[in-house]
Amino acid sequence: MLKKFEVSTTRRVEFVDITSLVRQTVAESGVLDGICVVYVPHTTCGITINEHADPDVVADIVNKLEELAPRNGRYAHIEGNSDAHIKASLVGSSQTIIIQGGKLLLGIWQGVFLCEFDGPRKRNVFIKVIAG
Repeated sequence: MLKKFEVSTTRRVEFVDITSLVRQTVAESGVLDGICVVYVPHTTCGITINEHADPDVVADIVNKLEELAPRNGRYAHIEGNSDAHIKASLVGSSQTIIIQGGKLLLGIWQGVFLCEFDGPRKRNVFIKVIAG
C-alpha cells in the first residue's frame, strides 16, 4: 500500500508531527507485521523520528542544525537556500519503522516529523506499508 499526503508548512523552519498520518495509514493497510517507509521527495526538507512530548527537544534540534549550517553562511548555491539543503541532507529524506501487531514499533516518546527547512511550502509525504 502506498499513500501520498500533502503537508503545508507555515514557517521557513518547522517540524510537523505527522505520526497520526503514519499510524492511520498503517491501520488502513491492515498489515499486522511488516515495515512502514515514510519518504519525502524534496531536497530541502526531511523526515526524522524523535521525541514529540517535549517541544524543547525540537527547538534544540533546530538550534543545533542552525549552528551547523547557518542560513547566512558562505555558500556558492545562488538560490539562497544552501543551509536548507545541508540540513535536509543531515536529517535524511526517509525513515523506516517496524510494524508489529498492526502498530508502529515506536518508543513511548517517539514521533515522526516532517522537517521543513525552506518553507513555507506544500510538501508531499509518501507512506509505503509492506507486509512481511
